[in-house]
Amino acid sequence: MKFGLFLNNQSTPSGGLSRRIAESLEQTRAARDAGFDLVCAGEHYLGYPYEMPSQFPLLGRVAAEAGKMHVASNITLIALHNPVAVADAVATLDAICEGRFIFGAGLGYREHEFAAFGVDPKRVVARFLEALHVIQLLWTPGEIQFKGEFFEVPKTTPCTFPVQKPHPPIWIAANSDAGVQRAARRGYAWSINPHATMPIIERQMALYRSTRQLAGHAPATDVPLMREMYIAPTREQALKDSMPYLASKYKVYEAWGQDKALTKDDTFNLPPEELLKDRFLIGDPDYVIQRLEEYERRIGVTHAIFRMQWPDMPHRLAMAEIELMAKHVIPHFKKRKAKE
Repeated sequence: MKFGLFLNNQSTPSGGLSRRIAESLEQTRAARDAGFDLVCAGEHYLGYPYEMPSQFPLLGRVAAEAGKMHVASNITLIALHNPVAVADAVATLDAICEGRFIFGAGLGYREHEFAAFGVDPKRVVARFLEALHVIQLLWTPGEIQFKGEFFEVPKTTPCTFPVQKPHPPIWIAANSDAGVQRAARRGYAWSINPHATMPIIERQMALYRSTRQLAGHAPATDVPLMREMYIAPTREQALKDSMPYLASKYKVYEAWGQDKALTKDDTFNLPPEELLKDRFLIGDPDYVIQRLEEYERRIGVTHAIFRMQWPDMPHRLAMAEIELMAKHVIPHFKKRKAKE
C-alpha cells in the first residue's frame, strides 16, 4: 500500500493565504522525508467561508518540494474548464514532476460553481465526458480535429505532451453508483469517495469491478482511497484534537450540498459520533494500522490518501501526525512488504 497526503488548502481568510501555502509546503517536505509516496490537493471555487488557492499553480509549487513523491490533482473539476488549457497544464505538471503526475478528475456538485462558469448542471456529465475525451485527444500524436456539443478544436497537430506515455494515470472521483460505472466502463481508476462507509464502498467496488470486466477492461492496477484521518498517541487525544475542526468542515459540506452527491443510503446530517462510525480514521497508530489493513484486505486498496488537517486546525498538529506516521504506520507496512 502506498500513502498519500491530501493538503488542506482551505482556511478562513483570517489565516492568510501566504501562510497557509507555506505550511502546505512544510507538510509536503515532512511527508516526503517520512516516506509518503504521493501528495495532492483538490479544487473548488467560490468556497465561502474558505479561501482556497488555485490548484494547478499550487501543485506546481508543491512539486518543487515533493522529491520523488508523485503529485496529483485529486480532483480537477474539468467540466468547469476549457480542456485545451487543462491538457497543457497537466502536461506541464507532468514535466515538472519528471513523469510523476497523476491526473484526478471529477464532476463537482456545487451549484455556485456551475453557475459561475456557465455550466448547465443537467448537462454536466456530458460536458465532463467530452472534456475528458478532448484532453486525451490533445495528448495524441498526429493531426487532430474535434467538434462536439461543448468544445471545438480546429484542425491542428498537438505538440505539448506529458512525459508519461500515453498520458499520466487518470483517476476518476465518483460518489454515486452511476459515476462509479462511468469510470469502470471507460477503463479509468476509481478514486474512492472519502466519506462513504465500508459497506457502501464494498458494494460499489463490486459494481465497479463487474462493470469494468463487462466492458472488456483488465482489473485496475490503481485502487486509490481517500480518508479523513487524525492520528495521535491515544484515541482519546485524537478525538479531542480533531473533532471540533472535522465537525465544522462537515457542516460546511452539508451547506454546500455534498449530501446530494452521496448515494441514497448515506447522509452527513448526523451527530459527530455517528459520522465517526466506519467513516473516518481517528485514533492511535495501532487503530490506524488495523483499519488500513482492513481496507487493503476487503477492498484491495493500493493507495491510501489522508486528509490530516481541516480548515483552521493548527499546523503543528498536522506536523505531529506526519511524525507519528513516520514512526509507526509507514514502517509497519514497509516491514511487512519486506517479509513478503
